[in-house]
Amino acid sequence: EVHLVESGGGLVQPGGSLRLSCAASGFTFSNYAMSWVRQAPGKGLEWVSTILSGGKVTDYVYSVKGRFTISRDDAKNTLYLQMNSLKPEDTAVYYCAKGDSRYYEVDGQGTQVTVSS
Repeated sequence: EVHLVESGGGLVQPGGSLRLSCAASGFTFSNYAMSWVRQAPGKGLEWVSTILSGGKVTDYVYSVKGRFTISRDDAKNTLYLQMNSLKPEDTAVYYCAKGDSRYYEVDGQGTQVTVSS
């Protein structure tokens, strides 16, 4: 059974940084692409970033390119998202997901990121 637990969200001023973490269990983490998706208030899920198995190939939605960095630690079964130069439009609940941008599986409560002065 897939189990994903996100952490690291919070309130940050525009231009600030946060690092999100996702602890994964219930499947062989290293074998799968992993992604971050987000849901802004009143909107649907938006794919943000994917990292493939092996950790060498990444992809990002255009709006976060150059500001966010996805990474993984397969020894710890943990996925990360380093978010820099945050903007108010990045405000959302962030979820980690098993899979890539075409098909992903979300589990857990997510972590709230609020960017506001």
